[in-house]
Amino acid sequence: MAATPFSIQNITMSIKSPQEPAIGIIGGSGLYEIDSLEAITRHAISTPFGDPSDEIVEGHLCGRRVCFLPRHGLGHRLLAHEINHRANIWALRSLDVRWVVSVTAVGSLRQELAPRDVVVPDQLMDKTGKGDQHTFFGNGIAAHVGFADPYSAEMRNHLLLAAANHTARFHDGGTYVSMNGPAFSTRAESNMHRALGFDLIGMTNAGEARLCREAEIAMATLALVTDYDCWKTDEAAVDLATVMANLHANGSLAKEIIRSVVATIPIEPNWPEHHALNAAILTAVSAWPEKTATDLAPILARFFPDRTALQA
Repeated sequence: MAATPFSIQNITMSIKSPQEPAIGIIGGSGLYEIDSLEAITRHAISTPFGDPSDEIVEGHLCGRRVCFLPRHGLGHRLLAHEINHRANIWALRSLDVRWVVSVTAVGSLRQELAPRDVVVPDQLMDKTGKGDQHTFFGNGIAAHVGFADPYSAEMRNHLLLAAANHTARFHDGGTYVSMNGPAFSTRAESNMHRALGFDLIGMTNAGEARLCREAEIAMATLALVTDYDCWKTDEAAVDLATVMANLHANGSLAKEIIRSVVATIPIEPNWPEHHALNAAILTAVSAWPEKTATDLAPILARFFPDRTALQA
């Protein structure tokens, strides 16, 4: 049976209409809450892609509307491969989140990137093999977003300026390689990643970065170095106790950087990532299946009022 074509007359949209777009914070291992948020509201959101990792906590920080989501769930219930990134990013976008800071624990593949350092990477290598799970598109709507520079340049600059105000141990740039867990690397894998020129290794950033781009969210990553992976043979191989000790040491620093960066982000979403779909969607709007269009309403809503723009 052919899919029902899209019609603006019979689509039902459930998109929040806040006074201003929000800034999203995705907390990683060791960062499960932002304790300085004011006027907190909790959102338990169901999405077409399943449930997010946890409730989204909305509040105000430095006068800005902020939405916080713990990536692994409160109490760290989810392993990296169990995280539903599509549900997480869809839920944030449904609350009109247009900027995201992704806070993530990483292993270092370089001597100069030491444990307890902060890195704002500029490149990404996805070795998870989960490309089909790291997209909103398909099911009748084809799209290919530009992803040459996976992190927002503007958001990176804001993060770097904020980090510089709080620590001298920060680094501008580097390639994050995203691997599957839950085990840490073997020494052979770690040395291979070093030989390939990668700088940081983690398990979660690829899905978030790809989906944020498709959702027209400007995203950058605040990477907290916890260990040297296992390539450095003159030190003990990475273990969970070391990782958690370094994460807790960096937790308060991450919160201070977040507080600083939130205050600098503009009110209007007009960075390049906020228009990432302008030349990315191949399928004419008139051919969109109604269910797919409805499922993606928080992302595609700006195309609904004037459908002629994508039909050329």
